[in-house]
This record gives sequence, C-alpha cells and structure tokens, in this order.
Amino acid sequence: MGAIAAARIRASMQPASEPNVIPFIDVLLVLLIIFMVTAPKPTTDLRLDLAQSGPSIARFLEPTIVELRDAPSGYRLFVGGAETTIEQVGARTFEHIMSADPALVRDDVLREGRVFIRADLEVAYQNVVSVTDQLQGEGFAKVTLAAQTAEED
Repeated sequence: MGAIAAARIRASMQPASEPNVIPFIDVLLVLLIIFMVTAPKPTTDLRLDLAQSGPSIARFLEPTIVELRDAPSGYRLFVGGAETTIEQVGARTFEHIMSADPALVRDDVLREGRVFIRADLEVAYQNVVSVTDQLQGEGFAKVTLAAQTAEED
C-alpha cells in the first residue's frame, strides 16, 4: 500500500507538460488595446450637399449654356447665344439667369443657377478650364462640363 501512495505522490509532483497560455493571452489583449487606442483614426472628407427645406429654385431655372466655339484666332465665347469675352463671362451669365426670373436674389442665382459649359472638340482644354475657373471665381456653385461625342457638331 505504501508503494501505491508513493507512486501517486510522485505522479503529482512531476512538472506539467502543457504550457500555461493564459498570461500570454492577457499580454496580447493588452497590446491589442494599446494599438487600437494609439492608432490614428482614418478620416475621409466628403462634401455633401443636403437638400434645402422648401421648393428648389433650380427646378424652375433652365440651365445657362456657355459655349466655346473654334475660331481661327483661338476660340469664341458665347453665353446663351450672345458673344462675350472671358472677362465678362461671369456678368453675362448672371444676367442671363436673372433674365429668366428677375425676382431672384443674387445668392440664389450663384447657389442654384446651373451653368453648362460646352466646347468644340478643336478648342484647347486649357481654354475650357479658364472659363470654368472664371465662373467659379465669380461665385457660381453649379458649373458643369457638357460632354459631347465626336459625331456631334
């Protein structure tokens, strides 16, 4: 009987063959929390135009067409069919939108007035960009390039 008891004591005193992973998991969780707290948040800036309360003025306004036509001396600029210069394109566009509805306020025209820029295929892209910059510099918020296919004239 003494031999059996001695065998049990020896078996219980042998080192465990499995490693204790609980401290390892604790250290990993602490490191994970540290990295989550110190990591920079990814930020993305989105420009979002939310709908304004009340009826929109843009539904009632026809878009103003600004055309760049090819000419031997470069290009000719038209606003609503009337020829103008690049220096006067903002004022002429404003007048064209105001002629559609004289009751509009300047801020409404600049914020809601839609301007489409259409150019011949032969006109240099730099000229189209110059007209776009000029209109946006005047304060027009909705300036769009109207695309056309090569078959259109």
